[in-house]
Amino acid sequence: MMPGRFPLSLLLLAATPAASLLPTPAAVAADADAAVPSDVVAEHYAAQLEANYVYPDIGKRYAAALREGIAAGRYAPLTGAALAEALGATVQGVSPDGHLRVKPPANADATPGAAPAPRPNKPAIEQPGWIAPGIAFIRFNVFPDDAAVTQAAATFMADHADAKAIIFDIRSHNGGGIDQMDVIFPWLFAKPTRLVAMATRASVDAEGGSPIDGIPSMRPVAGDPAMVTREHWATPNGDPRLAQAKVYVLTSGASASAAEHFALAMKASGRGVLIGAPTGGANHFGRGEELGGGFTAFIPVGRTYDPATGKDWEGDGVQPDIAVPAAAALERALTELGIAPGEAKRLSDAHMPSWPMERRRRPGASGG
Repeated sequence: MMPGRFPLSLLLLAATPAASLLPTPAAVAADADAAVPSDVVAEHYAAQLEANYVYPDIGKRYAAALREGIAAGRYAPLTGAALAEALGATVQGVSPDGHLRVKPPANADATPGAAPAPRPNKPAIEQPGWIAPGIAFIRFNVFPDDAAVTQAAATFMADHADAKAIIFDIRSHNGGGIDQMDVIFPWLFAKPTRLVAMATRASVDAEGGSPIDGIPSMRPVAGDPAMVTREHWATPNGDPRLAQAKVYVLTSGASASAAEHFALAMKASGRGVLIGAPTGGANHFGRGEELGGGFTAFIPVGRTYDPATGKDWEGDGVQPDIAVPAAAALERALTELGIAPGEAKRLSDAHMPSWPMERRRRPGASGG
């Protein structure tokens, strides 16, 4: 997620005997694309997880499993995507995590001299506007660290402030930060409202590595001394027009990380109705780290959860209030709002996401 300030890039190696034999963090950053032995990449990953993973005990287990693999020679013959897959399989076999992943160097396994494969441009926002009289619609595919997208979200809310209902489509939303949320929520609440809690591993926070430190909507609170806990609050903007509007959030298995933060905020506060399929189950927020040789890893350093129950959505996802197949979620929302079934189906077909709505396979996992 989960959250416009992260993933951040900060290298913090564990002070273990194995880590002391590694190149310095500065050297890793400087030689990120230089040839690095696979075992060194694996050890850097182990050291990062041991030092910074959100749950210290699991971080140690990850590190132990990776070092066992190093000692057994499992990684030495591997390169590129095969090495990244093997490292992912090791850690996911210890304890599944929807955010843990290692990315190989760009085009590491491409044919020499071949041009990079083009990546389609996935816009942050699609089809914003009036979908029916009095009903506003907007699809978010990501919450990026991008001031222009934040302004576009703010403009959408202001331009549709007279809506009787707003439908937020996050069925193809794969994560990001909270900047866009923080210009949406002030329109939707009549009074200051606690949304979710976010806890960062204390050692990471102390090093200045928290991706949510300093965000105005985050309020520090007392909690587990091993974690630094902040609560995400919505503060009304003084314009009451949308405070009573109906809110529907469309979800799918592809709704991940920051999308799940948004979904839980609406569900836990009782402000929105979730329609669709359970979300992807990728809870832990974090930051990117260089492992050397062009390899990078996403290291989860904190978790987001319902402050009333203490529960997060890792693995299980945020459950919809109205469970229907993801492809039918908009049609159901529109019929809930009184649109005739035939027209609801037509509008749904015209606003169907063109991006996947299935849960993404975890790196190294055999399925799911």
